[in-house]
Amino acid sequence: MADGPLIVQGDKTILLEVAHPDAYEARHAIATFAELERAPEHVHSYRITPLGLWNARAAGHDAEHVVDALLRFSRYPVPHPLLLDIAETMARYGRLRLEKDPVHGLVLRSDDEMILAEVSHTKKVAALLGSRIDPLTAVVHGSARGELKALLLKAGWPAEDLAGYVDGTAHLIALTDGTAPGQWTLRPYQRRAVENFWAGGSGVVVLPCGAGKTIVGAAAMAASGTTVLILVTNTVSARQWKAELLKRTSLTESEIGEYSGAVKEVRPVTIATYQVLTTRRNGIYPHLELLNDHDWGLLVYDEVHLLPAPIFRMSADLQARRRLGLTATLVREDGREGEVFALIGPKRFDAPWKEIEAQGYIAPADCVEVRVDLSRPEHLAYATADDGERYRLAATSPAKTVVAQALVAAHPGEQILVMGTYLDQLDELAERLDAPLIKGNTKVAERERLFEDFRQGLISVLVVSKVANFSLDLPEASVAIQVSGSFGSRQEEAQRLGRLMRPKKDGRTARFYTLVARNTVDAEFAAKRQRFLAEQGYAYRIIDAADIR
Repeated sequence: MADGPLIVQGDKTILLEVAHPDAYEARHAIATFAELERAPEHVHSYRITPLGLWNARAAGHDAEHVVDALLRFSRYPVPHPLLLDIAETMARYGRLRLEKDPVHGLVLRSDDEMILAEVSHTKKVAALLGSRIDPLTAVVHGSARGELKALLLKAGWPAEDLAGYVDGTAHLIALTDGTAPGQWTLRPYQRRAVENFWAGGSGVVVLPCGAGKTIVGAAAMAASGTTVLILVTNTVSARQWKAELLKRTSLTESEIGEYSGAVKEVRPVTIATYQVLTTRRNGIYPHLELLNDHDWGLLVYDEVHLLPAPIFRMSADLQARRRLGLTATLVREDGREGEVFALIGPKRFDAPWKEIEAQGYIAPADCVEVRVDLSRPEHLAYATADDGERYRLAATSPAKTVVAQALVAAHPGEQILVMGTYLDQLDELAERLDAPLIKGNTKVAERERLFEDFRQGLISVLVVSKVANFSLDLPEASVAIQVSGSFGSRQEEAQRLGRLMRPKKDGRTARFYTLVARNTVDAEFAAKRQRFLAEQGYAYRIIDAADIR
């Protein structure tokens, strides 16, 4: 890496090396203004992308704020051309605006005739535009609002959507906070998240796992006062949402419907799974009509970073309705964060994990990487394996099973999750630990029973596959042992730590162990997986398996 900040002209990615890499203030200040991804070239370098800068601009930050952060925290003098490039990149947001015209309906406006001419010259964009009203304004086909925003983002001219929303069918929803002694109240950051979302109209709220994203959703529903469609990852999550809404709002059982593989209820508040909506039969998606056939006033996307492709396509058609995305990690390993930005909305609120932890709203966490050695026969098999097989061999080393047993024994009386990706490895762990296993083919009723037994302390160790990565409320889980992961997925690393982040009644620190095979591709993937959490201020201690007592 060069000595100093560097801009790569191909994708306009800024690599920034901060002056005080251990100072959380530096990470926080920079992260406030941009989506930052730790660069592999240097342990204390960060990438600032155009999408991150546009997110910052949409949230009300200007180039002056970002430049100030760079000048204060960069290890080296910041080249003037780089500062100009940041200013020019941020200035692109909002130069094109989608607005409602009282005569012509939906229009695309610009403050620069040349910008409108440039984007109109693109065939795909031109196909979505109608007649030119004047040199700065073009009519937009009413159904093209979402698709046009996605195309303009790819062209480097992200449009600000000021066209407003339909009201949707009215349906009163009230929060129950503060109405009786001892009842809950919205936390300050939750209130700010709702206010920022509502002021922006649509967009994404990013909060750590355990920080109350569901409550933010409930408060947004109350602000809307309309019928609501909530999209969730699975049936267990749907039922958790329902239980939380019954607890936090004035909604009754009869007002909340579940739309899943097992039940098809459409009510004023309907909770549907992504899986059922993306079920395909004879080349069509029969249940996606649920999105269009009802006059929803608000759409809530839980775990918005997981949106399947068909939901992206349908979201392009739903731009006239308010959309709220909720997530702990606005990171997609397929690089489709731009589609979330264009079709759901820009990031409206983001609270760094450490900030929420410092306020006592999520549990403090100790992240530990435990390095294990492959046996000589394992090393030989690994060395002679194909590239595609090497990670599986390293990730499922029998040495990890032994270490997992030792870690469980080292935490008596705690609620422990053992997490992994490879089912044969998890089967063996469940047998060795004499613990129940939840995986993809575990029936929903059995999953719910085991999760509830774990919450009640009837089960102290639970082995889980990837099905437990998302939307799972296990408040008393205090130890997680990750034996294998989905290659280098930062998203998964954060979500798995998130299973531990609910505050503990006794205030104890959560322990997150990641077992890594030394000198293998497993270690390389682990380093990639840890990036998101490192950006949130979490450092990984490294210990040797032999030191576990």
